[in-house]
Amino acid sequence: MKKIALLTDGIYPYVIGGMQKHSYYLAKCLARQKIYVDLYHMNNGTPGIMQLDCFNEEEKKYITSIVIDFPSGIKLPGHYIRASFRYSERIFDIFKNRDPVDFIYAKGFTAWKLLKEKQKGYECAPIGVNFHGYEMFQKAPDFKTWFQYKLLLRKPVLFGLRHADYLFSYGGKITDIIRRNTSQYHKIIEIPSGIDADWLNPRISGVNDPLKFIFVGRYERRKGVEELNKVLKTISPQTAFTFTIVGPIPDNKKVLINKINYTGSITDSGKLKALLNESDVLVCPSHSEGMPNVILEAMASGLAIIASDVGAVNKLVNDKNGILIDPANEVQLERALSRMLEMNVNELLLMKNSSLLKIKKDFIWDTIILKTIEEIDKRLVSRDIHPNRKNSPPNR
Repeated sequence: MKKIALLTDGIYPYVIGGMQKHSYYLAKCLARQKIYVDLYHMNNGTPGIMQLDCFNEEEKKYITSIVIDFPSGIKLPGHYIRASFRYSERIFDIFKNRDPVDFIYAKGFTAWKLLKEKQKGYECAPIGVNFHGYEMFQKAPDFKTWFQYKLLLRKPVLFGLRHADYLFSYGGKITDIIRRNTSQYHKIIEIPSGIDADWLNPRISGVNDPLKFIFVGRYERRKGVEELNKVLKTISPQTAFTFTIVGPIPDNKKVLINKINYTGSITDSGKLKALLNESDVLVCPSHSEGMPNVILEAMASGLAIIASDVGAVNKLVNDKNGILIDPANEVQLERALSRMLEMNVNELLLMKNSSLLKIKKDFIWDTIILKTIEEIDKRLVSRDIHPNRKNSPPNR
């Protein structure tokens, strides 16, 4: 593979989110391997986005930035799905007039229009789709979310599952979801997410006294903030601990206990890294997830983990480096917090070191990108694709 089209609805730091951060590292690391990247991404008016200031000059030699406005309109039910399809149309209108690529890596719904045209006979490189967390097939925390998942999101995701050439999975329960919804198991490419080696904590100094917990995430029902709040209110005031909550949490959703510190959003990775390095235990009690960046970042910082066993989280967390609980289960969450508080220093230190070692061994982007390239190349060879094949118009 010499050239790839990466279709995404944004890249970090211009757009904040797990999918966007994965897109950023994917483009960056492909460029480091001297693979040319046509990067189709969303314009949200952020300064520097046209110049790709997030990449260094050497990386920019291999990245062509194609910035596309995401459609806006009246916020009616289903507007995101309609806007996503229109965004995929805008991508296709540009893609069909550009030079060919060897492979198309599409995030979410970005290849929706391209897949429809391919159904009609349009010829292009193979399309691999990554829907990341597949939250629409995981347990919903409430009726409103269930309605969005089942009635609005599942159908277009199923279209992508059944018409893409390949399906990227983080593994774990994500692969199980894909297999339940398509019988074409050969389409699955299982590759975990990763983290840059710069995140690795060079030295775990020990365990804090009192113990320092941390939660990182936006306020969204599926993140389990409400369940976490209920549990925090039950802990005895005499128990020694501190809890830092990072993210845009509304004032009416904050627990007013002096042991809890709300920082608001932190977009500076250096500041977040410093906070994680000072902490002991990350708490991630979500109803649904893919392979959360925050768990990767916390493990690279040398933290023990309490997390819901959802998505591909069990590929990261086990009894050696943390505690897995059922999704947003308040009883299990309370027991996990209590166990961490009662754990002796040596046992907790072993957990913290186990997290760091696991990241070093299996989840650094330098390793992940080589596996990604290898897996794509294997599929290209098996399909006997000629690298210079031209995109052709659809057969009408």
